[in-house]
Amino acid sequence: MHYQHRVAETKLREYLDFFSVVGVTGPRQSGKSTLLLNMLKDEYTYVTFDDSRILALFHHDPQQFISMYPNKIIFDEVQKAPEIFDLIKIAVDNDRDTRGKFILTGSSQFGFIRGVSESLAGRIGLLSLLPYQYSEIKSALHQESIYKGSYPELVNKHYQLFQDWFSAYINTYLNNDVRAISNIGDMRDFQRLMSLLAANTSQQLNMSTYANDLGVDVKTIKHWISILQASYIIFLIPPYHKNYGKRIVKRPKVYFHDTGLVSYLTGIESHKQYAQGPLAGPIFENYIVSEVLKREWHLKTNAELYYLRTSHGQEVDLIIDRKQYKECLEIKSSATFHPKMIQHLDVFMEKEDKAYLIYQGDSYPPMQDVAVLNYEAYLS
Repeated sequence: MHYQHRVAETKLREYLDFFSVVGVTGPRQSGKSTLLLNMLKDEYTYVTFDDSRILALFHHDPQQFISMYPNKIIFDEVQKAPEIFDLIKIAVDNDRDTRGKFILTGSSQFGFIRGVSESLAGRIGLLSLLPYQYSEIKSALHQESIYKGSYPELVNKHYQLFQDWFSAYINTYLNNDVRAISNIGDMRDFQRLMSLLAANTSQQLNMSTYANDLGVDVKTIKHWISILQASYIIFLIPPYHKNYGKRIVKRPKVYFHDTGLVSYLTGIESHKQYAQGPLAGPIFENYIVSEVLKREWHLKTNAELYYLRTSHGQEVDLIIDRKQYKECLEIKSSATFHPKMIQHLDVFMEKEDKAYLIYQGDSYPPMQDVAVLNYEAYLS
């Protein structure tokens, strides 16, 4: 199958030329192994701890194992062998001049980040690879990707067996990844939380409400949310608080890394169900926000994402804080422009800031210092 080059390749190559160790995290099936095997197939040896035989070989004699793979090695799903972080630290400290000595990948941040922070701080450059971003998907599939998501295998197969694929994905996630991370207890309630979050995507996160709905305490919900974040199912956007103090809403908003999972969990199978259903607006907003996140993470811009909502109901859907200035985005699923769509943006803008209305209609010249853009024009 034809390999789709990824935007993240540029930053990966820069990191391999600078750091002794490079870590690549991201959800399962986001294309981490595919990227590395295609980009570095003639340079690196690939070893995956998803293979039980490799894992057993490592545990039998860790010192012997690391001596077999001294340089230019990709260790895939490294969180399954957390003891290897200390061995890699020793190998790197004994050879500080070699760049790109090891590449470590992981689909869960729990064990991965713990191993990095305890053993490899200052020795590793960290990158994230999320599913395909807009520029990596063929234009004929852009409309479908809004609600069917952008996992590479699904996109490459033109969304064949869309529902079956996500069913298998969730089953693997629950039975393998979640159980490996934590003792959840009632897995059915955990999956119900995922469905509740999907039905409320792009909304503020109210843990008390979910605790009441599921009959568990808030501490449990908080723990489950952290698991969903660590395994790249959801991400939270915090409120922007600078200069606005007590006037703003304090809860974060919740989004899914992939809108296809939202559709699967809420029973959306067709464009008609998406476009005419109650989640059309929230899914479109989730799509735009997740696309912005991919762009910023894959290019490693270090921009920070926020939203803003005041106690009086004024809101900016997404703020991209680039330190020197902000980009303020209002996101609408509508294809028809109304001036009221942009009436709140100028309230929060400072001199150097930029503002955009992102929607599904035609692009127009700037109005009230706000660029009115079709979402495809913005993403491209």
